[in-house]
Amino acid sequence: MLRQGMSLLIAGLALLACPLLDGTAAEMAMGFRVGEVTHDSAIVWTRVTRDAERKWDGYREPGKRQPQQSAYTPSEIKVEDRDGASPGAVGQVRVVYATNESLSDARVTDWVTVAAEQDFIHQFHLGDLKPATHYYLKVEARDSRDAEVSATATGSFGTPAAAGKWQDVSFGVVTGQSYWDLDDREGYHIYPAMQKLKLDFLVPTGDTVYLDSEAPRARTVELARHHWQRMYSLPRHVEFHRHVPGYWEVDDHDAWANDCWPTMKAAWMNPLTFVQGFGIYREQVPMGDMTYRTVRWGQGLQIWMVEGRLYRSPNTMPDGPDKTIWGAEQLAWLQRTIEQSDADFRVLISPTPIVGPDRDAGKNDNHANAAFSHEGNLFRSWTKSSKLKNFYTCCGDRHWQYMSIDPDSGLREFSCGPVSDSHAGGNPKQPEWQPFLRVKGGFLSVSVTKPNGSPTIAFRHHDVHGKVVHEFTAMSTAGDPR
Repeated sequence: MLRQGMSLLIAGLALLACPLLDGTAAEMAMGFRVGEVTHDSAIVWTRVTRDAERKWDGYREPGKRQPQQSAYTPSEIKVEDRDGASPGAVGQVRVVYATNESLSDARVTDWVTVAAEQDFIHQFHLGDLKPATHYYLKVEARDSRDAEVSATATGSFGTPAAAGKWQDVSFGVVTGQSYWDLDDREGYHIYPAMQKLKLDFLVPTGDTVYLDSEAPRARTVELARHHWQRMYSLPRHVEFHRHVPGYWEVDDHDAWANDCWPTMKAAWMNPLTFVQGFGIYREQVPMGDMTYRTVRWGQGLQIWMVEGRLYRSPNTMPDGPDKTIWGAEQLAWLQRTIEQSDADFRVLISPTPIVGPDRDAGKNDNHANAAFSHEGNLFRSWTKSSKLKNFYTCCGDRHWQYMSIDPDSGLREFSCGPVSDSHAGGNPKQPEWQPFLRVKGGFLSVSVTKPNGSPTIAFRHHDVHGKVVHEFTAMSTAGDPR
């Protein structure tokens, strides 16, 4: 089993840097993304590119799916000639940031040189930030230490308030970013719709890209990186993340392959390995060292992001006390920190369902399935025996939206649904304890406010254009938040 925090280096790469052509300069076609914002820190992800824009109308396979073949034949199509390609380039980057838009008295990071080994990416770790403060930043790129700045991207983000101080908070939850199911050439409709809500942050719950099930299948490191580059060079996505930070979670398709676990064999993904695929995920998102973590947003909200691939038992293993998705260490951490929290509302955001139900008996990948019923029942019953109040779960992975209430524990779960209507589908069951079901795309927003002095949480399902199609609100229970 792979251990938390270990360095998942991609060994044996011999990728060459893309040299800048005569008359060209370092660019940032993918802009930047801010992640893992805490009351005193943040990570800024950026990448130097050869061109100012992604490649529009490059080569595209005739169909979304490709047959699963054990034999590997390298493609004759160069990655740089493919639709959405964004070739990297050697260069230097830095971040300028301050608490005012004019960036006066700004703090400035050192220039950092990027190279092919890290896909021309650098992640800046900003520290000593102030809680409940809005920061403005400028990311700059240049060819070399003697060159002028040739590309600039600007934006902003806010930090959470410390525990004990009230702060109105709103965030989004998304899943299922199928590139082949894009609903607009510029990027998904949900991004400008979410941008209008002025969210404090976004939680992509996994399946952010589909390495295994969308052409071209990512059977090499270069093709795996291409999946990320074509997704995050779309103009709507670049624009959204200029002002909305994120907490990324990983699931199967963006880690490696459908329903995967670390020791799984998938000859049709060779030569790309699980370790390489997961390492590329860590490279391509501003996540930090921990794949599971919790963040406090003032008195009103604490969120938990869990991780279900690194510590997972084989899905095919007989169920029982030793079979796990989270692993003993993560589960113990999760229960301990939830019980310790005195936030008015506590929200666990999971890449996969905890309550469900799932669509049929043949599924065996999540806590709503019989295959992991022991750990699922253990956690759900723990929420009841611990008498948790004001505790909710949100999940991704499923291709439909729902609100479910577990009939045994009372645990309420919200599924955000896929990001586009064309990616929605499935044949979900709808028992009496599932008051809301919608087999369409969109996103979930969650807001914590204090109208008339009463802490209130609202979960809203939106369609792809932002229209609210379902809403649930609740006020905090007075006294002990459990």
